[in-house]
Amino acid sequence: MKLPFSLRIASLKSGLFWRTFFLLGALTTTSMTAWVGMISVVQHEPQVQQISAQVISVVTITHAALTHSAPELRRELLFELVSNEGIRVFPLEEDDKVEPPADNALMPDIEKLVKAKLGADTRFSSKVNGVAGFWVSFNIDDDQYWLMLERERIRGLTGIQWLGWASVVSVVSLLGAAFISSLINLPLRRLTQATRDFAQGKRPAPLPEKGPIEIMEANRSFNQMVDDLQQVESDRAVILAGISHDLRTPLARMQLEVEMANLSDDAREGMQSDIGQMDAIIGQFLDYAKPTEASSFINVNISELLSDTAHEASRLPDVRINTDIAPGAHAMGNATDIKRVINNLIENARRYGKTPGSDVTEIDIKCSVKGMHTSKRITIEVQDHGNGVPPEQIEQLLKPFTRLDTARGQANGAGLGLAIVERVMSRHNAELNVRNRDGGGLLIQIVMKAL
Repeated sequence: MKLPFSLRIASLKSGLFWRTFFLLGALTTTSMTAWVGMISVVQHEPQVQQISAQVISVVTITHAALTHSAPELRRELLFELVSNEGIRVFPLEEDDKVEPPADNALMPDIEKLVKAKLGADTRFSSKVNGVAGFWVSFNIDDDQYWLMLERERIRGLTGIQWLGWASVVSVVSLLGAAFISSLINLPLRRLTQATRDFAQGKRPAPLPEKGPIEIMEANRSFNQMVDDLQQVESDRAVILAGISHDLRTPLARMQLEVEMANLSDDAREGMQSDIGQMDAIIGQFLDYAKPTEASSFINVNISELLSDTAHEASRLPDVRINTDIAPGAHAMGNATDIKRVINNLIENARRYGKTPGSDVTEIDIKCSVKGMHTSKRITIEVQDHGNGVPPEQIEQLLKPFTRLDTARGQANGAGLGLAIVERVMSRHNAELNVRNRDGGGLLIQIVMKAL
């Protein structure tokens, strides 16, 4: 039976797959965060030393080259620095528009080390006169200059790059967590599906007996349990069939002897009634023990089946059948078993639901189809106009060998009528509801998935 949406959401939240996935994801995220933090701390000092040494080296070499070169060659030297080294040198003017250096964790330590080597008056900037770069000032005699390095030469990974790499690692980690969760959850999902199929009367395929020891042993135990239960079911059917044959043969002889015996009419009718009841009880045992195989399910016209069953029941002298059956109701099932269920419900109503003050039992049979497409449902209702059942005892009706004679009047039988109905309907994955009818009587409702 399909779970309601709220229950499906709850099952997703509490499912083993999602628990494992979120735990692995949280572990991976925590580990990655700690790794990034550790790398940042460990890498900080070496990166500061490397960038500071590079800046000091470039400024020192440029200063020496300009100082010791001939004035007529300085223009060519500056061109070489720009074209080959990406280094530009500009005069520092008082009206230069200077922006502060980049605000990051490395810059304060870089400034400290560079100023210790080049002088406390060394200035830094991230943009001068609208031109972005890594700007450092230096002096030649009494003149001040700007030396601009390309940012790419002195910067490490930016925050965006760190975020990009972290995103890639996170996605890969989450995919790995999903894969690992699927591997962990797959055997349990197979076991759950096999258990559900077995509960619905299907014979599940044997679970693979391989993998980790715990999974292998669980699957082997489940397969053995299925085989054992199938054998028990088969043995029970054989035993009951044998009992039926062994009991019905002497019952037939007793019936014949009663017919031929010199008895009064009352005695003969009483004995014939007792023999008929014993034969009916044997039939109930066989119906209850008979398995309903899902492999035998076909497209059943529920509307026609109900109409035929109601027509047959209307021939009984003490029954009046009222029908309200929607046409075109189809469902997958075993037609013989569904008809047996409806007959059991009619017989249950005939025996126990006699209308007070009347010798005729009035039974209503209704069938409706509601919903659209995959959500279509067939609702079958069989109700009588009797005394009903005390509400606190309704649940007892579906238990085997239970008869509520105090509520429904005296009747003979093994108490398996509604138990057979519940057993067959559960194999058809249908919903069975029992409640008292408004106005008196018992209402039994069956809800099946429609085609």
